[in-house]
Amino acid sequence: MFLEEKTIRLTEEIKRLKKERNAIILAHVYQRPEVQEVADIIGDSLELSRKAAATDADVIVFCGVHFMAESAAILSPDKIVLLPEETAGCPMADMVTAEQLRAKKKEMPDAVVVAYVNTSAEVKAESDICCTSANAVKIVQSIPADKRIIFIPDKNLGMYVANRTGRPMTLWEGWCNTHDWVTPEEVARAKEEHPEALVLIHPECRPEVTAMADYVSSTTGLIRFAKESDAKEFIVGTESGILHQLYKQCPGKEFYLATRRLVCPNMKATNLEKVRQALATMQPQITVAPDIREKALACLERMLAVK
Repeated sequence: MFLEEKTIRLTEEIKRLKKERNAIILAHVYQRPEVQEVADIIGDSLELSRKAAATDADVIVFCGVHFMAESAAILSPDKIVLLPEETAGCPMADMVTAEQLRAKKKEMPDAVVVAYVNTSAEVKAESDICCTSANAVKIVQSIPADKRIIFIPDKNLGMYVANRTGRPMTLWEGWCNTHDWVTPEEVARAKEEHPEALVLIHPECRPEVTAMADYVSSTTGLIRFAKESDAKEFIVGTESGILHQLYKQCPGKEFYLATRRLVCPNMKATNLEKVRQALATMQPQITVAPDIREKALACLERMLAVK
């Protein structure tokens, strides 16, 4: 009862502060359920930043990880961007630095660098075009066939895209710690326990895991598929936070995680207290240096221009 009362109190404080600050709250679908519930918009990282840029809010509170808040700052330079938990990072994004990428570009000066959105602003500034898990196939298909491609930083997503497009690519040795944990044995065990369930997998999982899926897509794509499917049971191979939206948007259906290990500690670092504190103090603010922002914005805009 105490926790419920505390949640209600914090929620009301957040609503009041949000109105005072003319703020908008964004939450990634991997966030805690109570954080998703106070958000104005819930979705994947780039979708959230694009929607925030289109609002008349003065302040963006990004309940996610650091590279997501940076993307919001890149697309909305006139707004204040707050990241409630400043230490919420992304191990995969940290697996490639601007310096490392510059070195690789010297080795392959004619190559096109495709950067997964899960990268820092500095890395995006050194890249030619961005992609998301939802549009990575389309982005790679848009690159002339005679061009070599460096795909950073997620080798699993890169292998999935290479298989879909038939394009050979130089893949960075990076991965998502959470998705890479999923094993074929765990998926097989889940299928034995739930033989009627369809298997939904995120493309950040290993190739041998995505090969077992009935459907592979980004977080929003997985939710959309579950809503539209006639199936009533699903095995889910992505971060556990998605279950909140799956149950909300798919009443009468059941969802089972492929493994209990599908929990990202960085995504779970944000809570209601930190959201309230960020709005109260207007800290921590996330900014991107103008020269970095200009180059990173061009990388994002090239992606957005691909239809």
